[in-house]
Amino acid sequence: MLPFKLVYSDDYYLPIGSHVFPAEKYKRIHDRLLASGIAAPSDFVVPSPATDRDVLLVHTPQYVEKLKTGTLSAREQLELEVPYSPELVRAFWLNAGGSILAADHALNDGMAISIGGGFHHAFPDHGEGFCLIHDVAIAIRRMQRDGKIHRAITVDCDVHQGNGTAAIFAGARTASGPLPPVPNAPMNPAFSGNIPAKAAAKTRMHSGHAGDVFTISLHQENNYPAWKPPSSIDIDLPDEIGDDDYLAWLDNALGSGLRQFNPELLCYLAGADPYREDQLGGLSLTIGGLKKRDELVFRAAKARGIPVMVTLAGGYARKLEDTITIHCNTVVAAKEVMQK
Repeated sequence: MLPFKLVYSDDYYLPIGSHVFPAEKYKRIHDRLLASGIAAPSDFVVPSPATDRDVLLVHTPQYVEKLKTGTLSAREQLELEVPYSPELVRAFWLNAGGSILAADHALNDGMAISIGGGFHHAFPDHGEGFCLIHDVAIAIRRMQRDGKIHRAITVDCDVHQGNGTAAIFAGARTASGPLPPVPNAPMNPAFSGNIPAKAAAKTRMHSGHAGDVFTISLHQENNYPAWKPPSSIDIDLPDEIGDDDYLAWLDNALGSGLRQFNPELLCYLAGADPYREDQLGGLSLTIGGLKKRDELVFRAAKARGIPVMVTLAGGYARKLEDTITIHCNTVVAAKEVMQK
């Protein structure tokens, strides 16, 4: 048995037809984890869909109504980049419910992984980039509403910047200057030992929820989305960056964020798309390097006693088996770190 729960439902499947997003990956991960003996059936828990009340903690009533009634405009549907259907809405509500359940289990057990979720391009009033609603933000706001946490941190290691996350949590406290140098940083004009100016964390405050969620995004600069609203810490990575440099920048960002902010929950978006064979990415991480990335995040959280909720986010490898392996390795890395 695993020392934590895996949240999964066959109904996580996104009914989007032939698409670069491999909707079948969730069941394939589930089946691989069981067949390989990494997980047992008793390690899995089945979520219920998020309620509309949950979704409305993050999204506007007007947008939720459009999703529920199928009244998105043609432009709004186009921005989703997946074909709208009522079945798709139900799948996203279930993924959000899975992230809520994973957050709840993480607070009890120190770790939980949803075999789904991580839809970080959804904004309060619209969806984009394969994302209808923002399950991670919904889970955080639900935990806060229920009084289970006050502060959370998101660590987004998808190859694409978490623009929806940044916009939703725009009031979080941020650093007031560049991060410290990364040892052995690549000799690149944009990486001369400090985070480049555009990626330097800046102080931004607003009223309301200012200061309760800190956001870190480590992503390829020359990639979707074109407009990248500022996270608390953004690391804009150059094309083709490999394992060692990536891990150094991640370690640097985590250290800086956790020095400034004391979260009660860490929400980790463990995207598989920094992989060097990903169709929608331009970084050069290996499968082994991605597992080290996961270990780094889990070790940093464990050392500070911070519970971790994991969602899988993107993954579009040319060979689907590679994406499955990367996501399964996230579970293996969590098991290894938790059992040490």
